Amino acid sequence: MGFILSIAYIAGAGVAAHFIGEALPRDRLDPRRPPFAPWRWEQNGRIYRALGVHLWKDKLPDMSRIAPDMVRKAVPLTASSADAERVARETCVAEVVHWVLMLLSFVIYLLYPRPLGALLAVLYGLSHVPFIIIQRYNRPTLATLAVRLKQREERIRNARTDTLGKHR
Repeated sequence: MGFILSIAYIAGAGVAAHFIGEALPRDRLDPRRPPFAPWRWEQNGRIYRALGVHLWKDKLPDMSRIAPDMVRKAVPLTASSADAERVARETCVAEVVHWVLMLLSFVIYLLYPRPLGALLAVLYGLSHVPFIIIQRYNRPTLATLAVRLKQREERIRNARTDTLGKHR
């Protein structure tokens, strides 16, 4: 019975995590501030590229591909700075959700206090590590893109203002 409860817990935690993630206040999750900003040892995400994240990250499941209420973890070619900022903040949400799920993996062992329950808890906890790595790999690029797009938008706005002022 403990094994079935553990599987039900994993499924239920996944569903609950989706709703909790959607409820998190995006304005409080800043991709440029700790704990979301890259740590020095991450080299702005380059350490993850050295691990080959860019080769396997798109092969893992992504809830935003199947849940219509989620922000897609992609920036269109016609993106604005707001679009890039939104996706960067979504990586913060995804990271929080995966950390919480990983930290709560011990509940599996409480439900099934046997060696198999311990193994399930460890494997379930570790299964979140690749998703956390993906968020930490993508976020510096997205945050930089948001800043550059904002600068471009300001240059365009200033050029329009200058042009309008000269024609008067």
